[in-house]
Amino acid sequence: VTLYNPPSSNNPNANTIIRTSSLASPTMKLSGHKGSIYTLAYDPPGETLCSGSFDSTCLLWNASGNCENFNVLLGHKNAILDCKFTNNGEKVITASADYNLGVYDVRTGERLKRFMGHEGIVNAVGVAKDASPCLAVSASDDRTCRMWDTRVRSEVGCLEDQFQVTAVAYSNDGLTVFSGGIDNCIHAWDVRQMKRTMTMKGHTDTITCLSLNPKGTHILSNSMDGTLKTWDIRPFVDSGKKRHDKTFVGGTHNAEKGLLNCSWSADGTMVTGGSADRIVHIWDELSAEELYSLPGHAGCVNAVVFHPKENVIASASSDKSIFVGELS
Repeated sequence: VTLYNPPSSNNPNANTIIRTSSLASPTMKLSGHKGSIYTLAYDPPGETLCSGSFDSTCLLWNASGNCENFNVLLGHKNAILDCKFTNNGEKVITASADYNLGVYDVRTGERLKRFMGHEGIVNAVGVAKDASPCLAVSASDDRTCRMWDTRVRSEVGCLEDQFQVTAVAYSNDGLTVFSGGIDNCIHAWDVRQMKRTMTMKGHTDTITCLSLNPKGTHILSNSMDGTLKTWDIRPFVDSGKKRHDKTFVGGTHNAEKGLLNCSWSADGTMVTGGSADRIVHIWDELSAEELYSLPGHAGCVNAVVFHPKENVIASASSDKSIFVGELS
């Protein structure tokens, strides 16, 4: 009995690997930025990838095929530290070190609005998944989170903290804002009452990013203490159970003190985050075990995001390049 039958050479499909995505090849490198890349975002349908860089531009890339760069978002006068697509995918909102936020049209690449009002570097921007696509919230070194509406010129609300705010996220319904900063705590704010409702402690260093899971039940945080943590943010948690859920170890932060991101896979089963050791780490959410450790970057990995529909990840680094690749 033949246990192993080597593929006959006359079969043309013998060596073709089964492909799992719409990318032209299993791993692709996107170059074009002239400085460190700090942020990445996919639009909700997964057709466009946006990258923001120290060179004060955002580049828009096709998320499939050869990943051509089809637009440049200009107008900021300093590094772009965060970017998000609105939930309808029509606009990109950017947060910059020039104290402003920009709202750009994805199709034309023109800047529709500039949100001015922060008195310090704008570290992060958040949008709500199921609320109005016009709403955004930003976090800044001026110790505030400000809320914006793309239909209005100035801010529509301001949440004042005691410390610099480095990370922000909207709840899916847009009724709660989560912020994290140099006080190592995650704060929840009620948007309607404009006051703090909850504080979650556990990290021992600055929180660099906050990200909600697709269901909106848990929030993922990345911190300079070298861990990612998940927290249960449902309104009622058993009194005996703490809100801190899991801790993911393996990623590192370094003296660059970059605001490294964190994100969930579309089905909420995997988490990932930026890491200073130049490796993309991906963990299983359920067991908190590391599933993938992907080398290749030559600089600090600042942002890693999962494709919203396909089994693909994109990572951005201080080596000025982006890798887009399939997960096997």
